[in-house]
Amino acid sequence: MSAKGAREAAKESPSANEVRRGGNGAVSGPRNPAQIRNVALVGHSGSGKSMLVEALLAATGAITRMGSISEGTTVSDADPSAIHQQRSVTLSVAPILIGDIKVNLIDTPGYTDFTGELRAGLRAADAALFVVSAVEGIDGATVALWGECEKIRLPRAVVISKLDHPRADFSAAVERSREAFGDAVLPLYLPVEGKGSLTGVLHGSSDHQAVEEARGPLIEGIIAESEDETLMDRYLGGEELPLTDLITDLETAVSHGSFFPVMPTSAETGLGLPELMSLLTDALPSPLERTPPAAMTLDGSSLKTLQCDPAGRLAAEVVRTTVDPFLGRVCLVRVFSGTLREDSSIHIGGRGLADRGHEDHDADERITHLYSPVGSALKAVPECIAGDICAISKLASAETGDTVSDREAPLLIETWNMPEPLMPIAVEGASRSDEDALAKSIGKVAAADPTLRLERNPDTHQLILWCMGEAHAEVIMDRLRNQGVKLQTVDIITPLRETFASKAAGHGRHVKQSGGHGQFAICDIEVEPLARGEGFAFTDKIVGGAIPGTFVTSVERVSGPRCSRVCLQDFRWWTSK
Repeated sequence: MSAKGAREAAKESPSANEVRRGGNGAVSGPRNPAQIRNVALVGHSGSGKSMLVEALLAATGAITRMGSISEGTTVSDADPSAIHQQRSVTLSVAPILIGDIKVNLIDTPGYTDFTGELRAGLRAADAALFVVSAVEGIDGATVALWGECEKIRLPRAVVISKLDHPRADFSAAVERSREAFGDAVLPLYLPVEGKGSLTGVLHGSSDHQAVEEARGPLIEGIIAESEDETLMDRYLGGEELPLTDLITDLETAVSHGSFFPVMPTSAETGLGLPELMSLLTDALPSPLERTPPAAMTLDGSSLKTLQCDPAGRLAAEVVRTTVDPFLGRVCLVRVFSGTLREDSSIHIGGRGLADRGHEDHDADERITHLYSPVGSALKAVPECIAGDICAISKLASAETGDTVSDREAPLLIETWNMPEPLMPIAVEGASRSDEDALAKSIGKVAAADPTLRLERNPDTHQLILWCMGEAHAEVIMDRLRNQGVKLQTVDIITPLRETFASKAAGHGRHVKQSGGHGQFAICDIEVEPLARGEGFAFTDKIVGGAIPGTFVTSVERVSGPRCSRVCLQDFRWWTSK
Protein backbone atom coordinates (compact mmCIF):
# COMPACT_ATOMS: atom_id res chain seq x y z
CA MET A 1 0.00 0.00 0.00
CA SER A 2 1.31 3.48 -0.84
CA ALA A 3 1.90 6.08 1.85
CA LYS A 4 -1.10 8.02 0.58
CA GLY A 5 -3.25 4.93 0.76
CA ALA A 6 -2.05 4.19 4.26
CA ARG A 7 -3.08 7.66 5.36
CA GLU A 8 -6.54 7.26 3.86
CA ALA A 9 -6.93 3.88 5.52
CA ALA A 10 -6.04 5.42 8.86
CA LYS A 11 -8.74 8.05 8.41
CA GLU A 12 -11.36 5.41 7.71
CA SER A 13 -10.48 3.28 10.76
CA PRO A 14 -10.08 5.59 13.74
CA SER A 15 -11.10 2.93 16.23
CA ALA A 16 -8.17 0.77 15.20
CA ASN A 17 -5.74 3.66 15.59
CA GLU A 18 -6.79 5.31 18.82
CA VAL A 19 -5.24 8.60 19.89
CA ARG A 20 -5.42 9.37 23.60
CA ARG A 21 -5.60 12.83 25.16
CA GLY A 22 -3.92 13.46 28.51
CA GLY A 23 -5.71 15.07 31.40
CA ASN A 24 -3.86 18.39 30.95
CA GLY A 25 -4.59 18.65 27.25
CA ALA A 26 -1.43 16.85 26.14
CA VAL A 27 -1.83 14.52 23.22
CA SER A 28 -0.10 11.15 23.26
CA GLY A 29 -0.27 7.59 22.13
CA PRO A 30 -0.96 7.32 18.35
CA ARG A 31 -0.55 3.70 17.32
CA ASN A 32 -0.05 4.31 13.62
CA PRO A 33 2.42 6.75 11.98
CA ALA A 34 -0.32 7.63 9.45
CA GLN A 35 -2.03 9.53 12.27
CA ILE A 36 0.93 11.83 12.92
CA ARG A 37 1.91 15.13 11.33
CA ASN A 38 5.16 16.89 12.23
CA VAL A 39 4.98 20.51 11.07
CA ALA A 40 7.63 23.18 11.64
CA LEU A 41 6.55 26.83 11.75
CA VAL A 42 9.28 29.00 10.23
CA GLY A 43 9.61 32.66 9.33
CA HIS A 44 11.36 35.83 10.39
CA SER A 45 11.22 37.04 13.98
CA GLY A 46 7.93 38.80 14.72
CA SER A 47 5.96 37.17 11.90
CA GLY A 48 3.48 35.60 14.34
CA LYS A 49 4.58 31.96 14.63
CA SER A 50 4.27 31.63 18.41
CA MET A 51 0.86 33.29 18.53
CA LEU A 52 -0.38 31.05 15.71
CA VAL A 53 0.67 28.05 17.82
CA GLU A 54 -1.21 29.55 20.77
CA ALA A 55 -4.33 30.03 18.64
CA LEU A 56 -4.23 26.44 17.36
CA LEU A 57 -3.73 25.08 20.89
CA ALA A 58 -6.69 27.08 22.15
CA ALA A 59 -8.88 26.16 19.16
CA THR A 60 -8.33 22.42 19.74
CA GLY A 61 -8.75 22.57 23.52
CA ALA A 62 -5.12 21.82 24.39
CA ILE A 63 -5.05 25.03 26.47
CA THR A 64 -7.92 26.98 28.01
CA ARG A 65 -6.83 30.41 26.78
CA MET A 66 -4.09 31.97 24.68
CA GLY A 67 -0.95 33.28 26.32
CA SER A 68 0.84 36.55 25.67
CA ILE A 69 4.37 37.16 24.38
CA SER A 70 4.72 40.41 26.32
CA GLU A 71 3.70 38.68 29.56
CA GLY A 72 5.88 35.63 28.85
CA THR A 73 2.95 33.19 29.13
CA THR A 74 3.04 31.48 25.74
CA VAL A 75 3.55 27.72 25.53
CA SER A 76 6.40 28.01 23.02
CA ASP A 77 8.52 30.60 24.82
CA ALA A 78 9.01 29.30 28.35
CA ASP A 79 12.80 29.80 28.27
CA PRO A 80 13.81 32.72 30.56
CA SER A 81 15.93 34.17 27.75
CA ALA A 82 12.96 34.07 25.37
CA ILE A 83 10.80 35.92 27.89
CA HIS A 84 13.54 38.50 28.43
CA GLN A 85 14.24 39.05 24.71
CA GLN A 86 10.54 38.84 23.72
CA ARG A 87 11.27 36.35 20.95
CA SER A 88 11.83 32.63 20.51
CA VAL A 89 15.38 31.45 21.18
CA THR A 90 14.82 27.68 21.09
CA LEU A 91 12.56 25.27 19.26
CA SER A 92 9.57 23.88 21.13
CA VAL A 93 6.96 21.22 20.40
CA ALA A 94 3.23 21.64 21.05
CA PRO A 95 1.01 18.73 19.94
CA ILE A 96 -2.66 19.21 19.08
CA LEU A 97 -5.40 16.72 18.28
CA ILE A 98 -7.48 17.33 15.13
CA GLY A 99 -10.01 14.55 14.79
CA ASP A 100 -7.92 11.41 15.17
CA ILE A 101 -4.73 13.04 13.86
CA LYS A 102 -1.96 14.17 16.19
CA VAL A 103 -0.17 17.25 14.84
CA ASN A 104 3.18 18.10 16.44
CA LEU A 105 3.59 21.85 15.95
CA ILE A 106 7.30 22.71 16.05
CA ASP A 107 7.79 26.41 16.75
CA THR A 108 11.25 27.55 15.61
CA PRO A 109 13.14 30.81 16.27
CA GLY A 110 13.10 33.38 13.50
CA TYR A 111 16.20 35.34 14.49
CA THR A 112 19.32 34.42 12.49
CA ASP A 113 21.44 33.90 15.63
CA PHE A 114 19.41 30.75 16.35
CA THR A 115 19.72 29.09 12.95
CA GLY A 116 20.91 25.92 14.67
CA GLU A 117 17.58 25.56 16.49
CA LEU A 118 15.74 26.22 13.23
CA ARG A 119 17.62 23.49 11.38
CA ALA A 120 17.02 21.08 14.23
CA GLY A 121 13.29 21.84 13.97
CA LEU A 122 13.34 21.12 10.23
CA ARG A 123 15.12 17.83 10.94
CA ALA A 124 12.27 16.79 13.24
CA ALA A 125 9.56 17.93 10.80
CA ASP A 126 7.95 16.36 7.75
CA ALA A 127 6.56 19.66 6.43
CA ALA A 128 7.01 23.40 6.99
CA LEU A 129 4.59 26.30 7.39
CA PHE A 130 6.20 29.55 6.27
CA VAL A 131 4.52 32.27 8.33
CA VAL A 132 4.52 35.60 6.49
CA SER A 133 3.19 38.76 8.11
CA ALA A 134 0.55 40.66 6.15
CA VAL A 135 2.13 43.87 7.48
CA GLU A 136 5.90 43.39 7.11
CA GLY A 137 7.79 42.02 4.14
CA ILE A 138 9.86 38.86 3.65
CA ASP A 139 13.51 39.06 4.69
CA GLY A 140 16.47 37.49 2.91
CA ALA A 141 16.95 34.82 5.57
CA THR A 142 13.43 33.49 4.93
CA VAL A 143 14.09 33.34 1.19
CA ALA A 144 17.34 31.45 1.83
CA LEU A 145 15.49 29.06 4.13
CA TRP A 146 12.95 28.35 1.39
CA GLY A 147 15.87 27.36 -0.83
CA GLU A 148 17.17 24.96 1.82
CA CYS A 149 13.75 23.31 2.04
CA GLU A 150 13.63 23.09 -1.74
CA LYS A 151 16.88 21.11 -1.81
CA ILE A 152 15.42 18.41 0.44
CA ARG A 153 11.97 18.56 -1.22
CA LEU A 154 10.28 19.37 2.06
CA PRO A 155 6.54 19.99 1.60
CA ARG A 156 5.63 23.60 2.40
CA ALA A 157 2.64 25.89 2.78
CA VAL A 158 2.49 29.64 3.31
CA VAL A 159 0.42 31.20 6.11
CA ILE A 160 -0.33 34.92 5.85
CA SER A 161 -0.68 36.11 9.46
CA LYS A 162 -1.82 39.26 11.28
CA LEU A 163 -4.78 39.92 9.00
CA ASP A 164 -6.46 41.73 11.91
CA HIS A 165 -3.83 44.49 11.76
CA PRO A 166 -5.06 47.87 10.38
CA ARG A 167 -2.25 47.91 7.79
CA ALA A 168 -2.64 44.29 6.74
CA ASP A 169 -2.69 43.72 2.96
CA PHE A 170 -3.34 40.10 1.97
CA SER A 171 -2.97 40.63 -1.78
CA ALA A 172 0.35 42.40 -1.38
CA ALA A 173 1.59 39.61 0.95
CA VAL A 174 0.66 36.97 -1.64
CA GLU A 175 2.51 38.87 -4.36
CA ARG A 176 5.59 39.18 -2.17
CA SER A 177 5.43 35.46 -1.46
CA ARG A 178 5.18 34.59 -5.15
CA GLU A 179 8.13 36.85 -5.96
CA ALA A 180 10.23 35.29 -3.20
CA PHE A 181 9.13 31.65 -3.41
CA GLY A 182 7.96 31.10 -7.00
CA ASP A 183 4.85 30.77 -9.14
CA ALA A 184 3.68 27.55 -7.44
CA VAL A 185 2.59 29.64 -4.44
CA LEU A 186 -1.17 30.26 -4.81
CA PRO A 187 -3.99 31.06 -2.34
CA LEU A 188 -6.59 28.42 -1.47
CA TYR A 189 -8.82 30.92 0.37
CA LEU A 190 -9.40 34.64 0.20
CA PRO A 191 -10.49 36.90 3.08
CA VAL A 192 -13.90 38.52 2.60
CA GLU A 193 -13.43 42.22 3.22
CA GLY A 194 -15.48 43.59 6.09
CA LYS A 195 -16.99 40.22 7.08
CA GLY A 196 -14.15 38.55 8.98
CA SER A 197 -14.52 35.27 7.06
CA LEU A 198 -12.91 33.37 4.20
CA THR A 199 -14.17 32.15 0.86
CA GLY A 200 -12.68 29.16 -0.93
CA VAL A 201 -11.08 29.74 -4.32
CA LEU A 202 -12.06 26.30 -5.64
CA HIS A 203 -15.59 26.17 -4.24
CA GLY A 204 -16.35 29.82 -3.43
CA SER A 205 -19.06 31.98 -4.98
CA SER A 206 -18.48 32.72 -8.65
CA ASP A 207 -20.01 36.17 -8.09
CA HIS A 208 -16.91 37.22 -6.19
CA GLN A 209 -14.57 38.83 -8.74
CA ALA A 210 -11.41 38.13 -6.74
CA VAL A 211 -12.38 34.45 -6.51
CA GLU A 212 -12.86 34.22 -10.26
CA GLU A 213 -9.50 35.84 -10.89
CA ALA A 214 -7.72 33.47 -8.51
CA ARG A 215 -9.57 30.27 -9.54
CA GLY A 216 -8.05 29.89 -13.02
CA PRO A 217 -4.38 30.07 -11.94
CA LEU A 218 -5.10 27.76 -8.98
CA ILE A 219 -6.74 25.07 -11.14
CA GLU A 220 -3.95 25.32 -13.70
CA GLY A 221 -1.36 25.02 -10.94
CA ILE A 222 -3.06 21.93 -9.52
CA ILE A 223 -3.39 20.31 -12.94
CA ALA A 224 0.27 21.02 -13.76
CA GLU A 225 1.31 18.93 -10.73
CA SER A 226 -1.35 16.26 -11.16
CA GLU A 227 -0.44 12.64 -11.78
CA ASP A 228 -3.46 12.37 -14.11
CA GLU A 229 -2.19 13.51 -17.51
CA THR A 230 -5.72 13.70 -18.95
CA LEU A 231 -6.84 16.52 -16.65
CA MET A 232 -5.11 19.23 -18.67
CA ASP A 233 -6.74 18.11 -21.91
CA ARG A 234 -10.14 17.93 -20.24
CA TYR A 235 -9.68 21.39 -18.71
CA LEU A 236 -8.53 22.97 -21.99
CA GLY A 237 -11.47 21.30 -23.71
CA GLY A 238 -13.85 23.27 -21.48
CA GLU A 239 -14.90 20.37 -19.24
CA GLU A 240 -15.93 21.23 -15.69
CA LEU A 241 -13.55 19.19 -13.54
CA PRO A 242 -15.04 17.52 -10.44
CA LEU A 243 -14.15 19.36 -7.23
CA THR A 244 -13.23 16.09 -5.50
CA ASP A 245 -10.64 15.30 -8.17
CA LEU A 246 -9.09 18.75 -7.85
CA ILE A 247 -8.90 18.51 -4.06
CA THR A 248 -7.32 15.05 -4.26
CA ASP A 249 -4.71 16.27 -6.75
CA LEU A 250 -4.11 19.36 -4.62
CA GLU A 251 -3.39 17.28 -1.51
CA THR A 252 -1.07 15.01 -3.50
CA ALA A 253 0.85 17.97 -4.95
CA VAL A 254 1.26 19.57 -1.51
CA SER A 255 2.45 16.34 0.11
CA HIS A 256 5.00 15.86 -2.70
CA GLY A 257 6.42 19.34 -2.21
CA SER A 258 5.58 20.62 -5.68
CA PHE A 259 2.66 22.96 -4.87
CA PHE A 260 2.49 25.46 -2.04
CA PRO A 261 -0.94 26.72 -0.90
CA VAL A 262 -1.40 30.09 0.78
CA MET A 263 -3.69 30.30 3.84
CA PRO A 264 -4.95 33.62 5.31
CA THR A 265 -5.10 33.63 9.14
CA SER A 266 -5.39 35.78 12.21
CA ALA A 267 -4.35 34.39 15.59
CA GLU A 268 -6.23 37.12 17.44
CA THR A 269 -9.64 36.64 15.76
CA GLY A 270 -9.33 32.96 14.81
CA LEU A 271 -9.77 33.75 11.11
CA GLY A 272 -8.71 30.84 8.91
CA LEU A 273 -7.90 28.42 11.75
CA PRO A 274 -10.46 25.73 10.73
CA GLU A 275 -9.24 25.85 7.14
CA LEU A 276 -5.62 25.68 8.28
CA MET A 277 -6.31 22.66 10.48
CA SER A 278 -7.94 20.91 7.53
CA LEU A 279 -4.81 21.59 5.48
CA LEU A 280 -2.57 20.21 8.24
CA THR A 281 -4.39 16.88 8.41
CA ASP A 282 -5.47 16.35 4.80
CA ALA A 283 -2.69 17.80 2.64
CA LEU A 284 0.57 17.73 4.62
CA PRO A 285 2.37 14.36 4.65
CA SER A 286 2.55 11.82 7.43
CA PRO A 287 5.94 10.35 8.45
CA LEU A 288 5.16 7.37 6.20
CA GLU A 289 5.51 9.63 3.16
CA ARG A 290 8.96 10.91 4.06
CA THR A 291 12.29 9.09 3.84
CA PRO A 292 14.23 8.99 7.14
CA PRO A 293 17.84 10.29 7.13
CA ALA A 294 20.72 8.01 6.22
CA ALA A 295 22.13 5.72 8.92
CA MET A 296 25.35 3.79 9.42
CA THR A 297 26.91 1.35 11.84
CA LEU A 298 29.36 2.48 14.52
CA ASP A 299 32.30 1.53 12.28
CA GLY A 300 30.99 3.71 9.43
CA SER A 301 29.41 1.05 7.22
CA SER A 302 26.24 2.16 5.43
CA LEU A 303 22.89 0.63 6.34
CA LYS A 304 19.90 0.11 4.12
CA THR A 305 17.36 2.91 4.10
CA LEU A 306 15.36 3.11 7.31
CA GLN A 307 11.59 2.76 7.21
CA CYS A 308 9.02 4.50 9.39
CA ASP A 309 7.93 1.26 11.02
CA PRO A 310 7.08 1.02 14.74
CA ALA A 311 8.22 -2.62 14.66
CA GLY A 312 11.49 -1.82 12.88
CA ARG A 313 15.00 -1.21 14.09
CA LEU A 314 15.16 1.63 16.63
CA ALA A 315 16.58 4.84 15.19
CA ALA A 316 15.91 8.22 16.81
CA GLU A 317 17.70 11.55 17.11
CA VAL A 318 18.07 14.16 19.84
CA VAL A 319 16.96 17.48 18.33
CA ARG A 320 17.09 19.55 21.50
CA THR A 321 18.61 19.24 24.99
CA THR A 322 17.78 21.24 28.11
CA VAL A 323 18.91 20.99 31.71
CA ASP A 324 16.13 20.89 34.29
CA PRO A 325 17.08 21.44 37.96
CA PHE A 326 14.86 18.51 39.02
CA LEU A 327 14.76 16.17 36.01
CA GLY A 328 18.37 16.67 34.94
CA ARG A 329 19.12 16.55 31.23
CA VAL A 330 15.88 16.44 29.18
CA CYS A 331 16.21 15.43 25.52
CA LEU A 332 13.63 16.12 22.82
CA VAL A 333 13.75 13.12 20.48
CA ARG A 334 12.33 12.48 17.01
CA VAL A 335 11.80 8.76 16.40
CA PHE A 336 12.39 7.77 12.77
CA SER A 337 12.10 3.99 13.14
CA GLY A 338 11.14 1.51 15.85
CA THR A 339 9.51 2.33 19.18
CA LEU A 340 10.90 3.91 22.35
CA ARG A 341 9.55 2.39 25.58
CA GLU A 342 9.99 3.02 29.25
CA ASP A 343 12.52 0.82 31.09
CA SER A 344 14.25 -0.13 27.85
CA SER A 345 18.01 -0.08 27.25
CA ILE A 346 19.31 2.24 24.56
CA HIS A 347 22.60 3.27 23.00
CA ILE A 348 23.61 6.96 22.80
CA GLY A 349 26.13 7.85 20.10
CA GLY A 350 27.57 11.16 18.90
CA ARG A 351 30.06 11.81 16.10
CA GLY A 352 31.50 14.60 14.00
CA LEU A 353 31.44 17.60 16.37
CA ALA A 354 34.86 17.27 17.99
CA ASP A 355 35.99 20.53 16.38
CA ARG A 356 33.27 22.34 18.35
CA GLY A 357 34.29 20.91 21.70
CA HIS A 358 31.88 17.95 21.56
CA GLU A 359 34.04 14.86 21.70
CA ASP A 360 32.86 11.64 20.02
CA HIS A 361 31.10 9.47 22.57
CA ASP A 362 29.18 6.22 23.02
CA ALA A 363 27.23 5.08 26.05
CA ASP A 364 24.56 2.58 27.02
CA GLU A 365 21.75 3.94 29.18
CA ARG A 366 18.26 3.04 30.34
CA ILE A 367 15.08 5.04 29.73
CA THR A 368 13.45 5.67 33.09
CA HIS A 369 10.83 8.22 32.05
CA LEU A 370 9.22 9.03 28.70
CA TYR A 371 7.11 12.14 28.10
CA SER A 372 4.95 13.90 25.55
CA PRO A 373 6.09 17.57 25.57
CA VAL A 374 3.76 20.58 25.44
CA GLY A 375 6.28 23.39 25.39
CA SER A 376 8.14 23.08 28.70
CA ALA A 377 5.38 20.95 30.29
CA LEU A 378 5.73 17.17 30.20
CA LYS A 379 3.06 14.44 30.23
CA ALA A 380 4.21 10.89 30.99
CA VAL A 381 3.60 8.32 28.23
CA PRO A 382 4.52 4.63 28.11
CA GLU A 383 5.94 4.62 24.56
CA CYS A 384 6.71 6.68 21.45
CA ILE A 385 6.32 5.08 18.02
CA ALA A 386 8.12 5.78 14.74
CA GLY A 387 7.18 9.19 13.36
CA ASP A 388 6.38 10.76 16.73
CA ILE A 389 8.28 13.18 18.98
CA CYS A 390 8.84 12.64 22.70
CA ALA A 391 11.07 13.75 25.58
CA ILE A 392 13.42 11.59 27.67
CA SER A 393 14.77 12.70 31.03
CA LYS A 394 17.90 11.80 33.01
CA LEU A 395 20.11 10.77 30.10
CA ALA A 396 23.60 11.44 31.43
CA SER A 397 25.55 11.48 28.15
CA ALA A 398 23.06 12.60 25.46
CA GLU A 399 23.71 15.81 23.53
CA THR A 400 21.84 17.60 20.76
CA GLY A 401 22.48 15.78 17.50
CA ASP A 402 23.11 12.38 19.11
CA THR A 403 21.59 9.16 17.81
CA VAL A 404 19.39 7.00 20.04
CA SER A 405 19.33 3.34 19.01
CA ASP A 406 18.92 -0.13 20.45
CA ARG A 407 21.74 -1.28 22.71
CA GLU A 408 21.93 -4.62 20.90
CA ALA A 409 21.93 -3.01 17.43
CA PRO A 410 23.55 0.44 17.74
CA LEU A 411 23.71 2.80 14.77
CA LEU A 412 24.42 6.40 13.90
CA ILE A 413 22.21 8.83 11.97
CA GLU A 414 23.92 11.36 9.73
CA THR A 415 23.72 14.71 11.54
CA TRP A 416 22.23 17.82 9.98
CA ASN A 417 24.36 20.72 8.76
CA MET A 418 25.39 22.95 11.66
CA PRO A 419 26.04 26.67 11.03
CA GLU A 420 29.51 27.96 11.82
CA PRO A 421 29.77 30.37 14.81
CA LEU A 422 31.73 33.53 13.99
CA MET A 423 31.56 35.71 17.12
CA PRO A 424 34.08 34.96 19.93
CA ILE A 425 33.73 36.06 23.54
CA ALA A 426 36.17 35.36 26.37
CA VAL A 427 34.70 34.50 29.77
CA GLU A 428 36.14 33.85 33.20
CA GLY A 429 34.78 33.22 36.67
CA ALA A 430 34.53 36.07 39.15
CA SER A 431 36.52 33.99 41.67
CA ARG A 432 38.45 30.73 41.90
CA SER A 433 35.36 28.85 43.05
CA ASP A 434 33.40 30.33 40.14
CA GLU A 435 36.08 29.06 37.77
CA ASP A 436 35.39 25.53 39.02
CA ALA A 437 31.62 26.05 38.67
CA LEU A 438 32.12 27.45 35.16
CA ALA A 439 34.08 24.36 34.12
CA LYS A 440 31.22 22.12 35.28
CA SER A 441 28.39 24.20 33.80
CA ILE A 442 29.87 24.99 30.42
CA GLY A 443 29.71 21.32 29.43
CA LYS A 444 25.97 21.20 30.13
CA VAL A 445 25.35 24.34 28.09
CA ALA A 446 27.47 23.08 25.20
CA ALA A 447 25.66 19.73 25.20
CA ALA A 448 22.40 21.56 24.53
CA ASP A 449 23.74 23.78 21.76
CA PRO A 450 25.88 22.28 18.97
CA THR A 451 26.25 25.71 17.36
CA LEU A 452 28.36 26.80 20.34
CA ARG A 453 32.07 26.08 19.92
CA LEU A 454 34.39 25.93 22.95
CA GLU A 455 38.06 26.81 22.72
CA ARG A 456 40.75 26.96 25.40
CA ASN A 457 43.52 29.05 23.85
CA PRO A 458 46.82 27.27 24.55
CA ASP A 459 48.84 30.52 24.52
CA THR A 460 46.61 32.85 26.54
CA HIS A 461 44.74 30.11 28.49
CA GLN A 462 41.50 32.01 27.95
CA LEU A 463 38.16 30.20 27.58
CA ILE A 464 36.69 31.37 24.26
CA LEU A 465 33.01 30.83 23.42
CA TRP A 466 32.31 31.06 19.71
CA CYS A 467 28.69 32.18 19.25
CA MET A 468 26.38 32.92 16.34
CA GLY A 469 25.91 36.58 17.31
CA GLU A 470 25.17 38.96 20.16
CA ALA A 471 21.69 37.56 20.87
CA HIS A 472 23.08 34.01 20.96
CA ALA A 473 25.91 35.10 23.27
CA GLU A 474 23.41 36.74 25.62
CA VAL A 475 21.41 33.50 25.82
CA ILE A 476 24.55 31.48 26.58
CA MET A 477 25.58 33.87 29.35
CA ASP A 478 22.08 33.81 30.86
CA ARG A 479 22.07 30.01 30.93
CA LEU A 480 25.43 29.92 32.71
CA ARG A 481 24.31 32.47 35.27
CA ASN A 482 21.04 30.59 35.83
CA GLN A 483 23.15 27.63 36.94
CA GLY A 484 24.69 29.75 39.68
CA VAL A 485 27.92 30.71 37.93
CA LYS A 486 29.22 34.22 38.57
CA LEU A 487 31.17 35.12 35.47
CA GLN A 488 32.30 38.06 33.43
CA THR A 489 33.45 38.73 29.90
CA VAL A 490 36.96 40.00 29.30
CA ASP A 491 38.85 41.30 26.32
CA ILE A 492 40.15 38.61 24.02
CA ILE A 493 43.94 38.49 24.07
CA THR A 494 45.49 37.98 20.67
CA PRO A 495 48.97 36.44 21.03
CA LEU A 496 51.56 38.29 18.92
CA ARG A 497 53.78 36.07 16.84
CA GLU A 498 56.66 37.27 14.68
CA THR A 499 59.16 35.66 12.35
CA PHE A 500 61.97 36.70 10.07
CA ALA A 501 61.00 37.77 6.56
CA SER A 502 64.39 37.03 4.99
CA LYS A 503 67.76 35.54 5.71
CA ALA A 504 70.03 37.59 7.99
CA ALA A 505 73.22 37.27 10.00
CA GLY A 506 74.39 38.86 13.22
CA HIS A 507 77.77 39.36 14.92
CA GLY A 508 78.07 40.11 18.61
CA ARG A 509 80.93 40.81 21.05
CA HIS A 510 80.78 40.57 24.82
CA VAL A 511 83.49 42.31 26.89
CA LYS A 512 83.37 42.77 30.65
CA GLN A 513 86.31 43.73 32.84
CA SER A 514 85.52 44.91 36.38
CA GLY A 515 88.34 43.48 38.35
CA GLY A 516 89.22 39.90 38.92
CA HIS A 517 88.47 37.50 36.10
CA GLY A 518 87.30 39.30 32.97
CA GLN A 519 84.83 38.06 30.31
CA PHE A 520 85.16 38.14 26.55
CA ALA A 521 83.03 36.39 23.88
CA ILE A 522 82.21 36.62 20.17
CA CYS A 523 78.96 35.18 18.71
CA ASP A 524 77.92 34.83 15.05
CA ILE A 525 74.29 33.83 14.38
CA GLU A 526 72.44 33.29 11.11
CA VAL A 527 68.61 33.25 10.84
CA GLU A 528 66.35 32.45 7.91
CA PRO A 529 62.57 31.86 7.52
CA LEU A 530 61.06 28.41 7.03
CA ALA A 531 57.90 27.55 5.12
CA ARG A 532 54.66 28.33 6.95
CA GLY A 533 53.74 25.61 9.42
CA GLU A 534 57.24 24.05 9.74
CA GLY A 535 57.84 25.54 13.18
CA PHE A 536 61.31 26.18 14.63
CA ALA A 537 64.60 24.55 13.69
CA PHE A 538 67.91 25.01 15.52
CA THR A 539 71.19 23.97 13.88
CA ASP A 540 74.44 23.76 15.84
CA LYS A 541 77.55 24.05 13.59
CA ILE A 542 80.11 24.33 16.35
CA VAL A 543 82.96 21.86 15.87
CA GLY A 544 85.50 20.48 18.25
CA GLY A 545 83.38 21.01 21.35
CA ALA A 546 84.87 24.45 21.80
CA ILE A 547 81.75 25.68 23.52
CA PRO A 548 80.17 23.86 26.51
CA GLY A 549 76.79 22.35 25.67
CA THR A 550 75.01 24.26 28.45
CA PHE A 551 75.63 27.51 26.61
CA VAL A 552 74.36 26.11 23.32
CA THR A 553 71.19 24.89 25.01
CA SER A 554 70.63 28.33 26.52
CA VAL A 555 70.89 29.96 23.11
CA GLU A 556 68.34 27.52 21.69
CA ARG A 557 65.95 28.08 24.58
CA VAL A 558 66.10 31.87 24.22
CA SER A 559 65.90 31.83 20.43
CA GLY A 560 63.15 29.25 20.04
CA PRO A 561 60.07 31.37 20.88
CA ARG A 562 61.31 34.21 18.68
CA CYS A 563 63.06 32.76 15.67
CA SER A 564 61.92 30.86 12.63
CA ARG A 565 65.30 29.20 12.17
CA VAL A 566 68.53 29.77 14.06
CA CYS A 567 71.91 28.58 12.92
CA LEU A 568 74.62 28.82 15.59
CA GLN A 569 77.60 29.07 13.30
CA ASP A 570 80.42 30.33 15.46
CA PHE A 571 80.61 30.88 19.19
CA ARG A 572 83.98 31.70 20.78
CA TRP A 573 84.18 31.93 24.56
CA TRP A 574 87.06 32.89 26.74
CA THR A 575 87.40 33.63 30.40
CA SER A 576 90.50 35.50 31.41
CA LYS A 577 92.64 33.86 34.01
